[in-house]
Amino acid sequence: MLSLTTNEIATLKSIIASRQPNFGLTRPFYHDDLLYRAEMEFVWRAGWLFAGHSCQIPSAGDYFLYEVDGDSLIIVRDDNGQVNAFYNVCRHRGSVICQEAEGHVKRFICPYHQWTYGRDGRLMLVRGMQEELDKSQYGLHRAHAREVEGMIWVSLAKEPMDFDAAYETIAPVARPQGLTRAKVAKIMDFDVHANWKLVWENNRECYHCNVNHPQYTKANFDHYNTDDTIPRIAEELDRVTERLEVKLAAQGMTIRSETGMTPFPDPDNGIWWGANRTPLVEGFVSETMDGQQVAPLMGDYTDPEVGTMRVRTLPNFWIHASCDHAVSVRLTPTSLDHTAIRMIWLVDEKAEEGKDYDLDKLLPFWLMTAEQDWGICVNQQKGVNSSVYTPGPLSVYKEYNLDRFLRWYLQEMNEAIG
Repeated sequence: MLSLTTNEIATLKSIIASRQPNFGLTRPFYHDDLLYRAEMEFVWRAGWLFAGHSCQIPSAGDYFLYEVDGDSLIIVRDDNGQVNAFYNVCRHRGSVICQEAEGHVKRFICPYHQWTYGRDGRLMLVRGMQEELDKSQYGLHRAHAREVEGMIWVSLAKEPMDFDAAYETIAPVARPQGLTRAKVAKIMDFDVHANWKLVWENNRECYHCNVNHPQYTKANFDHYNTDDTIPRIAEELDRVTERLEVKLAAQGMTIRSETGMTPFPDPDNGIWWGANRTPLVEGFVSETMDGQQVAPLMGDYTDPEVGTMRVRTLPNFWIHASCDHAVSVRLTPTSLDHTAIRMIWLVDEKAEEGKDYDLDKLLPFWLMTAEQDWGICVNQQKGVNSSVYTPGPLSVYKEYNLDRFLRWYLQEMNEAIG
């Protein structure tokens, strides 16, 4: 629990107040250690964090670790099929219990003194301890966990914020994708030398897309806005949308057809989650290099023309899912100017690599887009390190979602600091 002095609170309030409306953040937002510690306490430890996918732990005893802000969590499926999150800390002398990043256990056994815990976190066996020890008082410390249509979120808060409204938005949009019936095709981890906010700032605008993401802009409409949506593009969007609406309506799905990025987040109403479906350009059925399907259809899809399913939750997750594969991105700050990023490619659970899909066709679209973004973020971190850096005004056409993110972030910090 972060304890702040009066002077520290005053310092934080001064930094937060330095942001001018409709401008970027000032230099201290990316350099102040006290602010970073406050972010970890008031944003990351208070919110719901995407941890991973259900298909990473399909059977009882399967687990993977997720490390955030010095805490290691064990994400495990118990004997009743429930997903649990436990702190990876023995209740005896504090040793880490699981040392491998993922695996399968019958019991959790501490390597130090062999205290043994069930897959539900209960202390089961102790060696060499007094008989009167009440084992019911020494189960593994638990974090909150929610499983939603093949995606897992955790919260480090003692009393987490409500998740039900997020569930009601995400579940129906994600359900047809069949992430509960998926498997991991590839996991890639990146250490990006940039503050976590810079990664989100980049994600929340497509002002940079035309120059920096040539393959993304060939497949998507959301880089167009009211300032550059020429009649030919508007006509194509209408044509694609009309055709998709008919196909999707028959399957209980809808599509967002407006140009520009989907408005997200909603700082005025405290909404940190979002889910929607958007069309792909004419001739594209998947976010691949040539727009063609490269793996078997996922989930409930019977036709490859389903657009792209997208889910976003602050502070650490987004996913793009086409008819044949999905790609999730998980952010985790590891220091003031480093962000650990995990990307996971998913395909249908029955798909076989080398037979039904090849990684050299599945990976490039989003791997190239991601690496382009990570390079942008690194360059921006180098720029905001400069002693002369001051933020400029944001584009009302292109950076409206960036402004929404900054207002959401500042609101979270202001409410926590008081």
